[in-house]
Amino acid sequence: MYGPLFNDDVAWVVCPAMSGGMRVVFNGVRGSTPCAGRSYARYGGHSSSVALESDGAPPILFDMGTGLRPYAERCSGEFHGSVMLTHLHWDHVQGLPFFPPLHRPGSSLDVFGPRQDGGVLAEVFTELMQPPFFPVRPDQLGGDVRFHDTGDDDFPVGGAKVRSRWVRHVGPTLGFRVELNGVSVAYVPDHGQGCGPEHADDYIPHEILELCDGVDLLIHDAQHTPEEYAPKRHWGHCTVDYSVHVARESGARRLVLFHHDPSHGDDALDGIQVAAQDYSARIGGPEVVAGFEGLDIELVPTPPGAR
Repeated sequence: MYGPLFNDDVAWVVCPAMSGGMRVVFNGVRGSTPCAGRSYARYGGHSSSVALESDGAPPILFDMGTGLRPYAERCSGEFHGSVMLTHLHWDHVQGLPFFPPLHRPGSSLDVFGPRQDGGVLAEVFTELMQPPFFPVRPDQLGGDVRFHDTGDDDFPVGGAKVRSRWVRHVGPTLGFRVELNGVSVAYVPDHGQGCGPEHADDYIPHEILELCDGVDLLIHDAQHTPEEYAPKRHWGHCTVDYSVHVARESGARRLVLFHHDPSHGDDALDGIQVAAQDYSARIGGPEVVAGFEGLDIELVPTPPGAR
């Protein structure tokens, strides 16, 4: 469905080999709720979960939607990794108790998520994952799950530089930027445009520009078509066109459309992808692809002398 793309600095390649840089693995690309059925066969029905992998380092995961469960097929033995958790809505957290590696004693997961008004993150998260809503609490998993309250912060995770910034959505929500091995990825899966009367619909907050500035790969909310947006503007999401607008204005080099609406089946997403590619070409934006389960992108820095 999608092949190699190149720009002056970074090769974006869908391939199985890892040769330095960073691999971006898409395990769940849906928003709001997981979906099942023949109309979701090509893009997939799991909710938000993306993994960043690099040689010799524990993975960094974006969110813990139901796409986290199939990611377990790439893991063996004790698991050690980190999650950049954007917010606590169901479609971003439901995968945690169904991630088999965390049922192995000795495994560990550090969850960096948004500070909450109602208490520390660990306590608020446990309210989602305890009886009578769910039979197992986070501290009853075999592995060790550690929560870290995060806001407008810059911090290291292993050899990676991580930046988190508040994002316009419904409830405390973060976006993230990760820089590792000479490449960078920004992840903004839930981003409401024009959320306040003082801002036009095309306004981009400076926090978003900080996250997305010149990244090699931007993974961005694209839940609504322009025609669908008006009655849903209070949902805290944006249009496909706005996603392209953010990528262009921030200088992102590649854009993956993400957080697909559950009403958008494969045929609809085919059309959305083509429309977004055409729009980006018209305004001088980056290359665009609609994210799908199994999309495996290797970002490899290109030496300046080889440009």
